[in-house]
Amino acid sequence: MKPASETSFVKRRAPTLWFIIGMKIGKGLLLILLAAGLYKLVGRDVGDAFDQLLRWVNIDPGRQFFVKLGEQLDKITPSNLKWFASGSLLYALLLLVEGAGLIRRSWWAMWLAIGESAFFIPIEIFELMKDFSWLMFSILAINGVIVAYLVVNRDKLFRHHHGK
Repeated sequence: MKPASETSFVKRRAPTLWFIIGMKIGKGLLLILLAAGLYKLVGRDVGDAFDQLLRWVNIDPGRQFFVKLGEQLDKITPSNLKWFASGSLLYALLLLVEGAGLIRRSWWAMWLAIGESAFFIPIEIFELMKDFSWLMFSILAINGVIVAYLVVNRDKLFRHHHGK
């Protein structure tokens, strides 16, 4: 068993854990904004809204990439939009609860973070095998580091259910 001073030091200073917490809470807040924006789009023409956004940020909507993206957006139905918005909101809430639990160093939050991060690893590997991109590789690497860090350091960083 470690001395109390070493244990309290580890609990106070864990920059990697705080980075993970920041990522979880940041993603959660961004997903809430996304969900709110998607809910706002229900009943509107998504392609027109996208065109207006591009013009607002001074991007030419006539460029080939944006024309193709706009054609895909025109296929989105209000029902699909509601489902995507609801899924974004639920995932955002999961990330925020996970982040709050990690701040408190709760053992359940550690396992939730490990499970949530590990869940996407096979999907990311599949996507990389289909079409390699450095972005997907980076996301996979970050998720792998998060899972490994939390598993290796779980006893030092988190309280166990029996009150340690």
